[in-house]
Formats: sequence, structure tokens, C-alpha cells
Amino acid sequence: MSDETAMAGTSEESIKGRTAGHGEATQPSTGQQIFLKELAAGLRAGQMAEDEETLTVYSIDQGPLLERHLPLAVVWAESVEDVQHIVRSCAAHQVPIVARGAGTGVSGGAHATEGCIVLGLERMNRILDLSPDDETAVVEPGVINADLNAAAAEYGLMYAPDPASYKMSTVGGNVATNAGGLRCAKYGVTRDSVLALDVVMADGSLMHTGHQTFKGVAGYDLTALLVGSEGTLGIVVGVTVRLKYLPREVHTIAAFYQDFRSAAAGVLAVGKARVQPAIMELLDNGTLVQLDELNGGDLQARGKSLLLIQTDGFGAAAEADVVRQVLADGGATVTTEASEEAEMLVELRRNSRGVEVDDEFRVGEDIAVPRSRLVDFVAELEAMAERFQVRLKVVAHAGDGNLHPTFWMDRVDPATDADALLRLNAALDESIRVGLAMGGTITGEHGVGQYKLRWLGLEQPEPVRELQRRIKELFDPQGILNPGKAI
Repeated sequence: MSDETAMAGTSEESIKGRTAGHGEATQPSTGQQIFLKELAAGLRAGQMAEDEETLTVYSIDQGPLLERHLPLAVVWAESVEDVQHIVRSCAAHQVPIVARGAGTGVSGGAHATEGCIVLGLERMNRILDLSPDDETAVVEPGVINADLNAAAAEYGLMYAPDPASYKMSTVGGNVATNAGGLRCAKYGVTRDSVLALDVVMADGSLMHTGHQTFKGVAGYDLTALLVGSEGTLGIVVGVTVRLKYLPREVHTIAAFYQDFRSAAAGVLAVGKARVQPAIMELLDNGTLVQLDELNGGDLQARGKSLLLIQTDGFGAAAEADVVRQVLADGGATVTTEASEEAEMLVELRRNSRGVEVDDEFRVGEDIAVPRSRLVDFVAELEAMAERFQVRLKVVAHAGDGNLHPTFWMDRVDPATDADALLRLNAALDESIRVGLAMGGTITGEHGVGQYKLRWLGLEQPEPVRELQRRIKELFDPQGILNPGKAI
């Protein structure tokens, strides 16, 4: 799961798979009916749905939609044994499986594919073990990120990955996309917190990877391979995570700049001071305008860009003092003491993208570049928006160079402005190409899913992609695990 929200608009005419004509569901074939009966036979009442309303809701996540397919059924697993039964049934009939957590992904990784079933894991939501002494927890995939944090906080611990969707996204979904979040600058992404996995393989067998210890180098690191594989190699049914100490002191700094590039330069200045903040978030003027409109604030009157920095731990105050001085020297207007307003702004940042839904008139992305190129990339984005005559809004996990630029335009009549949507998508494609040329990546934390496959070849040469296809075939010989995604 990722960390921002966006959803593409669809029409009834775009619905395919189990639909025909004007969005009316078609009847399953004889073979599909036999499969569905076998599937239901191993489940309890209430664990399977075939009604059109449920199929429609579960057919997509929050990513842009290329085309809609309704699944044959939605099934909810409540145990490892349920998952094994579901996978074995699908393997016997060669039915594709799309695993799903809370559906908060934004790259189409949980979109239904033709003839599939959607496997909902949100009912597998137990924290199986939490060891304060070992500083680890073992959870089922449907555990909500925020719920794990609340449980860990009772022992002075925390689960570090915190995507913006942490209040609703599941740990299993976070594992599937190697989700990031605001605290990545200091604590890393999901992969850095996962020690072991329990995984149901494509034949229904159960495999355990990894270790309970913080260190361990026996054999290939299959745990790291599975994290971020988007459900294409196996179905995660258990996650052992490393917990971190919950900081006793936190200082949050808000720094206003008169332009976005100066704010981006402030990020580099903090790095040169050798201070490691937990959070470094960057918001441009378009984002400040939107936040003011939503919350009745005056952010845009105070600056054209906002840099939010949070230090934590026993040295938080001393680090914050250094940060304030560095930013002020760079021309920022900086809060001078621990600020409740700054902490409130961090919470606003968590929801600063996703107010509107992505559709054909609004496209957002998840590009990361080396931090040293942050200023250059921001300048290029601004130039693109002007050149293609589209509007631009950018929020960024500036601490690790991960930007979320959004290009959009007011809705137009294609008959009178035939090239409007072409300009919009040209700006998006150009941002990808420029980011890659700077040594970046097409996705910092949202995953490739279905939507970004069109750009994957620009980043990864064919020998690398062929190796990945061979790994996929080894794990999933029939190709039933989330086909058409990730690679």
C-alpha cells in the first residue's frame, strides 16, 4: 500500500471480464461454476460473494484504471488454512488470484484481472505476538498499520514505516509494495523492518522465510525478494517485523520559503550539516493553496513553499536548533520553538494528495531521484508544466528524494481543445524520462502495479526483466498470482 490516494474514473462501457453490455454481469461458464462450487465448499458462510455490487467494489484499488474487469468472486480468508484452500482450488482450475488488503494502493496492483478471484486478507487481522524484549512483532497480513503502532506504543516501541494511509492500510499491503512514508528519511522503508515472512506459494504449500533475529545471512534473502513483489510470487499470511524505540522527544520545524527550489536547497543544506531528521517533507505553492482552501488557513501568505522537518530522540532539541539555523541562513522563515502548528502541518501533509481523484484530467506520480538532483528535478518539473501548458502541484518526501508531482488541468471539451489530454500525458511521460536521466526511478514507494508497466522498460534493460520473468515462473509456474502486474 502506498501512501497517497488517487482513483481513476470509469464508465460502464469500460467494464470487461465478468460484465457485458451496460455493466450487467455475465453468468460464469460451466467450468467456472464448477470451480466456484469447489471453492465455496471449503469456506464458511459469509466468506464468499458473487453479487455485482461487491464484485465492483473489490475489482479495483485506488490506482488509475486502464480497464475494469469484475472478478468471478470475492473470497475473504480468515486463516492460513483458508488461504491454502483458496490457492489450491485456483491452481487446480488455473484461475488467477489477486490478493488484496485495504485497497489503498495507487498503482493498480490490486485491480482485478480477467477471470480472476479477489482474495481479501483484511479479516486476518490479529497481532499474533509482540515481544518487548526482542523488539519484534508477528502479525497477520490484515493488521492495520496504525493498530500495530498503537499496540507497540504500550511498550515504548513503534513500527517505523508510516505511509500516509497508515490509519487504514494493512501491513500485508505495505509488504506487497514495500511501502514508504514520512519517516523513511531516518527509519527506511518496509523492507528495512521485515525480518521474516510466512507465505502460501502458488501450489498452496506454506513457506517460512527469514529469521527472528536482526541479523542473518544464511542462504539467499528470499524475504527481501518477496517484499515489494506485489503478490506475484506468493501470498503473505504472516509478517515478523522489527520494532523501533518510540521517541520520547520530538521537535517539528516549519520553514517557509519564497520559492520551491530554495526549499529543495534547504534539504541539501540540512544534509550537509550532518543532521538526520526523522521527517523531511516538502510542499509547493499549489499544495499550500489547496490546504488553505480546505482548512481556511493562511499558509500561502507566509511563503510559496513549505519545508517540514521533524527531529526525534534524546538529541531532538539539539538537532532542531542546528536545523533552524541552517534553514534561516538559507533565507527561510523558520518557527523558533517546538511548534504545535508545525505538528499540525505534518498531519495536513499526510493528506495533502488525494483530495481530488486521479482521472484523465489529473495524473500524479511517484518518482524518486538522488537527493543531490532534487533542486534540478524540481526546476525541470516547473519548466515542463509551463511548456505543456498544464498545472503542477508537488509534495515530496524530500529526505530521500521521493517526489509526488501531480499534473492537471481544468476539465475541457476535447472537441474544442483536442490536444489538451495529449499535453497532460506528455508532461507526465516527460517527467518520467527526466527523472530516469537523473539516476532516478519510476516508483519510490507505490509499486509498479499495472499502471507503470508502460515505463518499466525505460528503467530496467531487457536482460534484467527476463531474469525477473524467470524468477516469477519458478515461483508461479502457472502464472496465476496477480498476473500482469509488477514485472
